[in-house]
Amino acid sequence: MLWKVFGRAGVTLAAGAAVLATAVPANAASYTAFAFSQSSSQPAVYGFINSATTSLDMTMYELEDTTAVNDLIALEKKGVTVRVILDSAHKSANQSAYNSLTSAGAGAVWSSSTFVYTHQKTITVDGAKSLILTGNLTSQYYPTGRDYGVFDDDSRDVASIEKVFNADYSGTAITPTDGDHLLWSPTDSRSRLVSVINSATKTLDVEELEFSDSAVVNAIVARAKAGVTVRVVLESPSSYSGQVSAIKAAGGAVVGYSDPNGFYIHAKAMVADYGLSTQEVEAGSMNISSNSLSNNRELGLILTGTGVAESVATTIETTFNSDYAGGTTA
Repeated sequence: MLWKVFGRAGVTLAAGAAVLATAVPANAASYTAFAFSQSSSQPAVYGFINSATTSLDMTMYELEDTTAVNDLIALEKKGVTVRVILDSAHKSANQSAYNSLTSAGAGAVWSSSTFVYTHQKTITVDGAKSLILTGNLTSQYYPTGRDYGVFDDDSRDVASIEKVFNADYSGTAITPTDGDHLLWSPTDSRSRLVSVINSATKTLDVEELEFSDSAVVNAIVARAKAGVTVRVVLESPSSYSGQVSAIKAAGGAVVGYSDPNGFYIHAKAMVADYGLSTQEVEAGSMNISSNSLSNNRELGLILTGTGVAESVATTIETTFNSDYAGGTTA
Protein backbone atom coordinates (compact mmCIF):
# COMPACT_ATOMS: atom_id res chain seq x y z
CA MET A 1 0.00 0.00 0.00
CA LEU A 2 1.58 3.27 -1.11
CA TRP A 3 0.67 5.11 2.09
CA LYS A 4 2.43 2.53 4.17
CA VAL A 5 5.64 3.11 2.28
CA PHE A 6 5.39 6.89 2.45
CA GLY A 7 3.96 7.01 5.97
CA ARG A 8 6.96 5.18 7.35
CA ALA A 9 9.30 8.11 6.96
CA GLY A 10 10.89 8.50 10.32
CA VAL A 11 14.57 9.69 10.94
CA THR A 12 16.30 12.83 12.58
CA LEU A 13 19.40 15.06 12.24
CA ALA A 14 21.38 16.22 15.24
CA ALA A 15 20.57 19.81 16.10
CA GLY A 16 20.95 22.34 18.87
CA ALA A 17 18.63 22.47 21.84
CA ALA A 18 15.38 24.34 21.30
CA VAL A 19 14.13 27.11 23.53
CA LEU A 20 11.89 25.70 26.24
CA ALA A 21 8.15 26.15 25.79
CA THR A 22 6.66 29.18 27.50
CA ALA A 23 4.44 28.21 30.42
CA VAL A 24 1.64 30.68 29.81
CA PRO A 25 -0.15 30.64 26.43
CA ALA A 26 -0.58 33.77 24.38
CA ASN A 27 -3.64 35.88 25.15
CA ALA A 28 -6.97 34.57 23.85
CA ALA A 29 -5.31 31.57 22.20
CA SER A 30 -7.52 28.63 21.27
CA TYR A 31 -6.88 25.01 20.34
CA THR A 32 -9.39 22.65 18.74
CA ALA A 33 -9.02 19.26 17.06
CA PHE A 34 -10.80 16.98 14.63
CA ALA A 35 -10.39 13.43 13.42
CA PHE A 36 -10.04 13.08 9.66
CA SER A 37 -13.33 12.41 7.92
CA GLN A 38 -13.75 8.80 6.83
CA SER A 39 -14.82 9.95 3.39
CA SER A 40 -13.30 11.07 0.12
CA SER A 41 -12.81 14.65 1.30
CA GLN A 42 -11.70 16.68 4.31
CA PRO A 43 -14.09 19.65 4.70
CA ALA A 44 -12.35 20.92 7.85
CA VAL A 45 -9.11 21.26 5.90
CA TYR A 46 -10.73 22.85 2.84
CA GLY A 47 -12.63 25.32 4.99
CA PHE A 48 -9.42 26.37 6.68
CA ILE A 49 -7.58 26.80 3.37
CA ASN A 50 -10.40 28.93 2.01
CA SER A 51 -10.41 31.15 5.10
CA ALA A 52 -7.12 32.73 3.99
CA THR A 53 -7.43 36.39 2.98
CA THR A 54 -3.80 37.53 2.63
CA SER A 55 -1.43 34.56 2.81
CA LEU A 56 -1.27 30.79 3.07
CA ASP A 57 1.88 28.82 3.86
CA MET A 58 1.83 25.02 3.62
CA THR A 59 4.45 22.37 4.35
CA MET A 60 3.23 18.98 3.12
CA TYR A 61 4.91 15.61 2.81
CA GLU A 62 2.38 14.41 0.26
CA LEU A 63 -0.11 16.61 -1.61
CA GLU A 64 -2.36 14.47 -3.77
CA ASP A 65 -5.75 16.06 -3.19
CA THR A 66 -7.20 17.80 -6.25
CA THR A 67 -9.71 19.77 -4.19
CA ALA A 68 -6.99 21.16 -1.92
CA VAL A 69 -4.73 22.01 -4.85
CA ASN A 70 -7.57 23.74 -6.73
CA ASP A 71 -8.46 25.70 -3.60
CA LEU A 72 -4.85 26.89 -3.33
CA ILE A 73 -4.87 27.95 -6.98
CA ALA A 74 -8.16 29.82 -6.50
CA LEU A 75 -6.66 31.69 -3.56
CA GLU A 76 -3.63 32.69 -5.62
CA LYS A 77 -5.90 33.98 -8.36
CA LYS A 78 -7.76 36.08 -5.76
CA GLY A 79 -4.53 37.75 -4.70
CA VAL A 80 -3.68 35.61 -1.67
CA THR A 81 0.05 34.86 -1.45
CA VAL A 82 0.31 31.07 -1.57
CA ARG A 83 3.59 29.30 -0.74
CA VAL A 84 4.01 25.53 -0.49
CA ILE A 85 6.95 23.31 0.50
CA LEU A 86 6.69 19.76 -0.86
CA ASP A 87 8.89 16.82 0.10
CA SER A 88 11.61 16.44 -2.52
CA ALA A 89 12.12 12.74 -1.79
CA HIS A 90 8.62 12.01 -3.09
CA LYS A 91 8.51 13.99 -6.30
CA SER A 92 6.55 11.20 -7.95
CA ALA A 93 3.70 11.78 -5.50
CA ASN A 94 3.99 15.57 -5.43
CA GLN A 95 4.92 16.45 -9.01
CA SER A 96 1.37 16.98 -10.23
CA ALA A 97 0.58 19.40 -7.40
CA TYR A 98 3.90 21.18 -7.91
CA ASN A 99 3.25 21.61 -11.62
CA SER A 100 -0.31 22.85 -11.07
CA LEU A 101 0.71 25.35 -8.40
CA THR A 102 3.67 26.80 -10.27
CA SER A 103 1.69 27.04 -13.50
CA ALA A 104 -0.91 29.10 -11.65
CA GLY A 105 1.74 31.44 -10.25
CA ALA A 106 1.70 30.10 -6.71
CA GLY A 107 4.98 29.64 -4.88
CA ALA A 108 6.00 25.98 -4.68
CA VAL A 109 9.45 24.67 -3.77
CA TRP A 110 11.01 21.29 -3.13
CA SER A 111 12.21 20.64 0.41
CA SER A 112 15.85 20.80 1.42
CA SER A 113 18.05 17.71 1.19
CA THR A 114 19.21 18.62 4.71
CA PHE A 115 16.41 16.37 5.95
CA VAL A 116 15.86 12.75 4.98
CA TYR A 117 12.20 13.67 4.58
CA THR A 118 10.26 16.86 5.12
CA HIS A 119 7.46 14.90 6.76
CA GLN A 120 5.76 17.91 8.37
CA LYS A 121 2.08 18.56 7.55
CA THR A 122 1.13 22.13 8.45
CA ILE A 123 -0.98 24.96 7.00
CA THR A 124 -0.87 28.56 8.25
CA VAL A 125 -3.34 31.21 7.10
CA ASP A 126 -2.80 34.96 7.25
CA GLY A 127 0.15 34.47 9.61
CA ALA A 128 -2.38 34.12 12.42
CA LYS A 129 -3.57 30.52 12.71
CA SER A 130 -2.00 27.15 11.98
CA LEU A 131 -3.38 23.69 11.34
CA ILE A 132 -1.03 20.94 12.50
CA LEU A 133 -1.85 17.56 10.94
CA THR A 134 -0.83 13.98 11.58
CA GLY A 135 -1.93 13.04 8.06
CA ASN A 136 -1.05 14.00 4.53
CA LEU A 137 -3.39 15.57 2.00
CA THR A 138 -3.71 12.39 -0.05
CA SER A 139 -7.36 11.88 -0.88
CA GLN A 140 -7.23 8.22 -1.87
CA TYR A 141 -6.44 7.30 1.75
CA TYR A 142 -9.03 9.48 3.47
CA PRO A 143 -11.83 6.87 3.64
CA THR A 144 -9.76 4.24 5.47
CA GLY A 145 -7.20 6.20 7.49
CA ARG A 146 -7.06 7.44 11.06
CA ASP A 147 -5.51 10.88 11.39
CA TYR A 148 -5.98 14.08 13.39
CA GLY A 149 -5.74 17.82 12.86
CA VAL A 150 -5.29 20.53 15.52
CA PHE A 151 -6.03 24.23 14.98
CA ASP A 152 -3.73 26.56 16.93
CA ASP A 153 -3.92 30.36 16.94
CA ASP A 154 -1.47 30.88 19.80
CA SER A 155 0.58 33.83 18.50
CA ARG A 156 3.91 32.48 19.74
CA ASP A 157 3.28 29.04 18.24
CA VAL A 158 2.29 30.54 14.90
CA ALA A 159 5.28 32.88 14.91
CA SER A 160 7.62 29.95 15.44
CA ILE A 161 5.94 27.92 12.70
CA GLU A 162 6.18 30.82 10.26
CA LYS A 163 9.82 31.51 11.13
CA VAL A 164 10.74 27.89 10.39
CA PHE A 165 8.61 27.91 7.24
CA ASN A 166 10.41 30.99 5.91
CA ALA A 167 13.79 29.38 6.53
CA ASP A 168 12.79 26.04 5.02
CA TYR A 169 11.16 27.74 2.03
CA SER A 170 14.40 29.60 1.27
CA GLY A 171 16.64 26.65 2.14
CA THR A 172 18.21 28.46 5.10
CA ALA A 173 19.40 26.61 8.22
CA ILE A 174 17.45 27.25 11.42
CA THR A 175 17.10 25.77 14.89
CA PRO A 176 13.36 25.95 15.65
CA THR A 177 11.98 27.34 18.87
CA ASP A 178 8.92 25.83 20.54
CA GLY A 179 6.65 28.84 20.97
CA ASP A 180 4.26 27.85 23.75
CA HIS A 181 3.47 24.27 22.74
CA LEU A 182 5.53 22.94 19.84
CA LEU A 183 7.98 20.09 19.35
CA TRP A 184 10.19 19.77 16.30
CA SER A 185 12.36 17.27 14.51
CA PRO A 186 15.24 17.34 14.25
CA THR A 187 15.57 19.37 17.45
CA ASP A 188 13.71 18.26 20.56
CA SER A 189 10.91 15.89 19.52
CA ARG A 190 12.32 12.82 21.25
CA SER A 191 12.85 14.54 24.61
CA ARG A 192 9.49 16.29 24.39
CA LEU A 193 7.65 13.01 23.66
CA VAL A 194 9.41 11.36 26.59
CA SER A 195 8.36 14.28 28.80
CA VAL A 196 4.69 13.66 27.93
CA ILE A 197 5.07 9.96 28.69
CA ASN A 198 6.88 10.62 31.98
CA SER A 199 4.14 13.04 33.04
CA ALA A 200 1.54 10.25 33.13
CA THR A 201 0.55 9.33 36.69
CA LYS A 202 -2.64 7.32 36.05
CA THR A 203 -3.23 6.66 32.35
CA LEU A 204 -1.34 6.82 29.08
CA ASP A 205 -2.98 6.26 25.67
CA VAL A 206 -0.75 6.05 22.59
CA GLU A 207 -1.85 5.81 18.94
CA GLU A 208 0.95 5.38 16.41
CA LEU A 209 1.89 4.18 12.96
CA GLU A 210 5.49 3.35 13.90
CA PHE A 211 6.83 2.12 17.21
CA SER A 212 10.57 1.48 17.04
CA ASP A 213 12.47 4.29 18.79
CA SER A 214 13.97 2.71 21.89
CA ALA A 215 14.06 5.84 24.06
CA VAL A 216 10.36 6.54 23.56
CA VAL A 217 9.23 2.90 23.79
CA ASN A 218 11.34 2.32 26.91
CA ALA A 219 9.72 5.35 28.54
CA ILE A 220 6.26 3.87 27.82
CA VAL A 221 7.36 0.52 29.25
CA ALA A 222 8.63 2.26 32.39
CA ARG A 223 5.26 3.97 32.92
CA ALA A 224 3.48 0.63 32.67
CA LYS A 225 5.90 -0.89 35.18
CA ALA A 226 5.19 2.04 37.51
CA GLY A 227 1.49 1.14 37.55
CA VAL A 228 0.19 3.59 34.96
CA THR A 229 -2.62 2.13 32.83
CA VAL A 230 -1.00 2.03 29.39
CA ARG A 231 -3.00 1.37 26.21
CA VAL A 232 -1.46 1.39 22.75
CA VAL A 233 -3.12 1.28 19.32
CA LEU A 234 -0.73 0.38 16.50
CA GLU A 235 -0.72 -0.23 12.80
CA SER A 236 0.86 -3.62 12.04
CA PRO A 237 1.90 -4.61 15.58
CA SER A 238 3.59 -7.73 14.20
CA SER A 239 6.25 -5.39 12.78
CA TYR A 240 7.12 -4.37 16.34
CA SER A 241 6.85 -7.69 18.15
CA GLY A 242 9.70 -6.98 20.57
CA GLN A 243 8.28 -3.61 21.58
CA VAL A 244 4.77 -5.04 21.91
CA SER A 245 6.05 -7.88 24.10
CA ALA A 246 7.84 -5.39 26.34
CA ILE A 247 4.70 -3.29 26.78
CA LYS A 248 2.58 -6.33 27.60
CA ALA A 249 5.18 -7.78 29.99
CA ALA A 250 5.15 -4.47 31.85
CA GLY A 251 1.36 -4.66 32.26
CA GLY A 252 0.28 -2.53 29.32
CA ALA A 253 -2.21 -3.44 26.60
CA VAL A 254 -1.70 -3.27 22.84
CA VAL A 255 -4.24 -3.63 20.04
CA GLY A 256 -3.62 -3.28 16.35
CA TYR A 257 -4.85 -3.11 12.80
CA SER A 258 -3.05 -4.89 9.99
CA ASP A 259 -5.36 -5.27 7.00
CA PRO A 260 -3.56 -3.45 4.15
CA ASN A 261 -6.91 -2.88 2.45
CA GLY A 262 -8.78 -1.88 5.60
CA PHE A 263 -8.65 0.66 8.41
CA TYR A 264 -5.18 2.18 8.68
CA ILE A 265 -3.66 3.77 11.79
CA HIS A 266 -1.60 6.62 10.38
CA ALA A 267 -2.08 8.87 13.44
CA LYS A 268 0.65 9.96 15.82
CA ALA A 269 -0.88 11.04 19.13
CA MET A 270 -0.70 10.55 22.91
CA VAL A 271 -2.97 11.44 25.83
CA ALA A 272 -1.62 11.26 29.38
CA ASP A 273 -3.85 11.42 32.48
CA TYR A 274 -7.01 12.20 30.53
CA GLY A 275 -9.45 14.29 32.58
CA LEU A 276 -6.99 15.01 35.39
CA SER A 277 -5.26 18.29 36.21
CA THR A 278 -2.02 16.68 35.00
CA GLN A 279 -3.51 15.96 31.56
CA GLU A 280 -1.25 16.31 28.51
CA VAL A 281 -2.08 15.66 24.86
CA GLU A 282 0.33 15.43 21.93
CA ALA A 283 -0.30 15.20 18.18
CA GLY A 284 1.89 15.80 15.17
CA SER A 285 3.68 14.43 12.16
CA MET A 286 6.46 12.53 13.93
CA ASN A 287 6.44 8.76 14.15
CA ILE A 288 8.06 6.89 17.01
CA SER A 289 11.13 5.99 14.96
CA SER A 290 14.74 7.13 15.10
CA ASN A 291 14.54 8.48 11.56
CA SER A 292 11.48 10.59 12.29
CA LEU A 293 12.86 11.97 15.53
CA SER A 294 16.45 12.55 14.42
CA ASN A 295 16.64 13.15 10.67
CA ASN A 296 13.34 14.54 9.35
CA ARG A 297 11.64 17.91 9.45
CA GLU A 298 8.61 17.20 11.67
CA LEU A 299 6.22 19.29 13.75
CA GLY A 300 3.79 18.52 16.57
CA LEU A 301 2.29 20.21 19.60
CA ILE A 302 1.75 19.39 23.27
CA LEU A 303 -1.05 20.91 25.34
CA THR A 304 -1.16 20.65 29.13
CA GLY A 305 -3.95 20.86 31.70
CA THR A 306 -7.73 20.51 31.65
CA GLY A 307 -8.33 24.05 30.39
CA VAL A 308 -6.04 24.71 27.44
CA ALA A 309 -5.92 21.05 26.42
CA GLU A 310 -9.51 20.04 27.07
CA SER A 311 -11.05 20.25 23.62
CA VAL A 312 -8.10 18.63 21.84
CA ALA A 313 -7.69 15.90 24.48
CA THR A 314 -11.40 15.04 24.38
CA THR A 315 -11.46 14.73 20.59
CA ILE A 316 -8.38 12.52 20.46
CA GLU A 317 -9.29 10.44 23.53
CA THR A 318 -12.83 9.77 22.30
CA THR A 319 -11.55 8.66 18.91
CA PHE A 320 -8.77 6.62 20.52
CA ASN A 321 -11.32 4.75 22.65
CA SER A 322 -13.24 3.80 19.52
CA ASP A 323 -10.09 2.64 17.75
CA TYR A 324 -8.93 0.71 20.80
CA ALA A 325 -12.28 -1.05 21.08
CA GLY A 326 -12.17 -2.02 17.41
CA GLY A 327 -8.59 -3.29 17.35
CA THR A 328 -7.29 -6.84 17.60
CA THR A 329 -5.30 -7.73 20.72
CA ALA A 330 -1.63 -7.94 19.82
